[in-house]
Amino acid sequence: MSKAQFAQRRDGRVAALQYLFAWGMNPPKNIADDLRVFFENMEHPREYYAFGEELIHGVIEHQPGIDAQIKGLAHNWEFERIAKIDLTIMRLAMFEMLFRKDIPPVVSINEAIDLSKQFSNADAKRFINGILDRVKDNLGRDARKAE
Repeated sequence: MSKAQFAQRRDGRVAALQYLFAWGMNPPKNIADDLRVFFENMEHPREYYAFGEELIHGVIEHQPGIDAQIKGLAHNWEFERIAKIDLTIMRLAMFEMLFRKDIPPVVSINEAIDLSKQFSNADAKRFINGILDRVKDNLGRDARKAE
Protein backbone atom coordinates (compact mmCIF):
# COMPACT_ATOMS: atom_id res chain seq x y z
CA MET A 1 0.00 0.00 0.00
CA SER A 2 1.40 3.40 -0.98
CA LYS A 3 1.79 6.29 1.46
CA ALA A 4 -1.03 8.12 -0.32
CA GLN A 5 -3.36 5.10 0.00
CA PHE A 6 -2.41 4.70 3.65
CA ALA A 7 -3.15 8.40 4.31
CA GLN A 8 -6.46 8.12 2.47
CA ARG A 9 -7.45 5.08 4.55
CA ARG A 10 -6.44 6.90 7.74
CA ASP A 11 -8.59 9.89 6.70
CA GLY A 12 -11.43 7.47 5.93
CA ARG A 13 -11.18 5.93 9.39
CA VAL A 14 -11.17 9.36 11.02
CA ALA A 15 -14.25 10.38 9.00
CA ALA A 16 -15.97 7.09 9.92
CA LEU A 17 -15.11 7.64 13.58
CA GLN A 18 -16.52 11.18 13.51
CA TYR A 19 -19.71 10.13 11.74
CA LEU A 20 -20.29 7.04 13.88
CA PHE A 21 -19.68 8.97 17.09
CA ALA A 22 -22.41 11.45 16.14
CA TRP A 23 -24.65 8.62 14.87
CA GLY A 24 -24.26 6.79 18.20
CA MET A 25 -25.39 9.86 20.12
CA ASN A 26 -28.27 10.83 17.86
CA PRO A 27 -29.15 8.42 15.01
CA PRO A 28 -30.61 10.33 12.04
CA LYS A 29 -33.97 9.43 10.55
CA ASN A 30 -32.44 9.23 7.07
CA ILE A 31 -28.85 7.98 6.94
CA ALA A 32 -28.45 8.66 3.20
CA ASP A 33 -29.34 12.36 3.63
CA ASP A 34 -27.27 12.61 6.79
CA LEU A 35 -24.21 11.11 5.07
CA ARG A 36 -24.60 13.44 2.09
CA VAL A 37 -24.53 16.48 4.39
CA PHE A 38 -21.66 15.02 6.43
CA PHE A 39 -19.47 14.47 3.37
CA GLU A 40 -20.35 17.88 1.87
CA ASN A 41 -18.61 19.42 4.88
CA MET A 42 -15.42 17.38 4.56
CA GLU A 43 -12.07 18.56 3.24
CA HIS A 44 -12.01 16.18 0.24
CA PRO A 45 -14.73 15.00 -2.20
CA ARG A 46 -16.96 12.17 -0.96
CA GLU A 47 -15.24 9.57 -3.21
CA TYR A 48 -11.99 10.16 -1.32
CA TYR A 49 -13.69 8.76 1.80
CA ALA A 50 -15.10 5.63 0.09
CA PHE A 51 -13.25 3.32 2.52
CA GLY A 52 -14.59 5.28 5.49
CA GLU A 53 -18.11 5.15 4.10
CA GLU A 54 -17.83 1.35 3.76
CA LEU A 55 -16.81 1.22 7.42
CA ILE A 56 -19.74 3.44 8.43
CA HIS A 57 -22.29 1.20 6.70
CA GLY A 58 -20.64 -1.97 8.02
CA VAL A 59 -20.53 -0.79 11.63
CA ILE A 60 -24.15 0.38 11.53
CA GLU A 61 -25.29 -2.91 9.97
CA HIS A 62 -23.37 -5.10 12.43
CA GLN A 63 -23.54 -2.87 15.53
CA PRO A 64 -25.83 -5.10 17.64
CA GLY A 65 -23.54 -8.13 17.21
CA ILE A 66 -20.37 -6.09 17.72
CA ASP A 67 -21.80 -4.53 20.88
CA ALA A 68 -22.77 -7.99 22.18
CA GLN A 69 -19.15 -9.10 21.75
CA ILE A 70 -17.83 -5.99 23.50
CA LYS A 71 -20.22 -6.65 26.41
CA GLY A 72 -18.88 -10.19 26.64
CA LEU A 73 -15.25 -9.08 26.59
CA ALA A 74 -15.40 -5.97 28.78
CA HIS A 75 -14.99 -7.78 32.09
CA ASN A 76 -15.63 -5.61 35.15
CA TRP A 77 -16.97 -2.80 32.95
CA GLU A 78 -20.58 -1.81 32.59
CA PHE A 79 -21.21 -1.35 28.88
CA GLU A 80 -23.06 1.93 29.50
CA ARG A 81 -20.00 3.35 31.28
CA ILE A 82 -17.62 2.83 28.35
CA ALA A 83 -16.72 6.26 26.96
CA LYS A 84 -18.66 6.82 23.72
CA ILE A 85 -15.52 7.69 21.77
CA ASP A 86 -13.81 4.48 22.96
CA LEU A 87 -16.89 2.44 22.10
CA THR A 88 -16.93 3.96 18.62
CA ILE A 89 -13.22 3.20 18.11
CA MET A 90 -13.76 -0.42 19.19
CA ARG A 91 -16.81 -0.83 16.95
CA LEU A 92 -14.79 0.39 13.99
CA ALA A 93 -11.82 -1.91 14.66
CA MET A 94 -14.01 -4.91 15.43
CA PHE A 95 -15.98 -4.46 12.22
CA GLU A 96 -12.68 -4.50 10.31
CA MET A 97 -11.38 -7.53 12.19
CA LEU A 98 -14.57 -9.56 11.87
CA PHE A 99 -15.78 -8.60 8.40
CA ARG A 100 -12.87 -7.15 6.41
CA LYS A 101 -10.57 -10.09 5.73
CA ASP A 102 -8.53 -7.85 3.39
CA ILE A 103 -7.16 -6.00 6.45
CA PRO A 104 -4.75 -7.79 8.81
CA PRO A 105 -6.21 -7.69 12.35
CA VAL A 106 -3.02 -6.17 13.79
CA VAL A 107 -3.44 -3.23 11.38
CA SER A 108 -6.99 -2.66 12.66
CA ILE A 109 -5.73 -2.77 16.26
CA ASN A 110 -2.84 -0.38 15.56
CA GLU A 111 -5.18 2.04 13.80
CA ALA A 112 -7.60 1.87 16.75
CA ILE A 113 -4.77 2.65 19.18
CA ASP A 114 -3.70 5.61 17.02
CA LEU A 115 -7.30 6.89 16.93
CA SER A 116 -7.53 6.56 20.71
CA LYS A 117 -4.32 8.59 21.11
CA GLN A 118 -5.77 11.29 18.87
CA PHE A 119 -9.37 11.39 20.14
CA SER A 120 -9.52 9.86 23.62
CA ASN A 121 -7.52 9.99 26.84
CA ALA A 122 -4.28 8.24 27.73
CA ASP A 123 -5.98 5.46 29.71
CA ALA A 124 -8.23 4.44 26.83
CA LYS A 125 -5.38 2.87 24.91
CA ARG A 126 -4.92 -0.03 27.36
CA PHE A 127 -8.64 -0.75 27.62
CA ILE A 128 -9.18 -0.70 23.85
CA ASN A 129 -6.06 -2.78 23.21
CA GLY A 130 -7.15 -5.36 25.78
CA ILE A 131 -10.58 -5.83 24.23
CA LEU A 132 -9.28 -5.92 20.65
CA ASP A 133 -6.49 -8.36 21.55
CA ARG A 134 -9.09 -10.80 22.87
CA VAL A 135 -11.08 -10.42 19.65
CA LYS A 136 -7.91 -11.06 17.62
CA ASP A 137 -7.12 -14.20 19.63
CA ASN A 138 -10.60 -15.60 18.90
CA LEU A 139 -10.56 -14.93 15.15
CA GLY A 140 -8.87 -18.18 14.19
CA ARG A 141 -6.73 -16.57 11.48
CA ASP A 142 -3.24 -15.11 11.15
CA ALA A 143 -3.40 -11.68 12.77
CA ARG A 144 -0.58 -10.36 10.59
CA LYS A 145 -2.03 -11.30 7.20
CA ALA A 146 -4.89 -10.23 4.99
CA GLU A 147 -6.87 -13.05 3.39
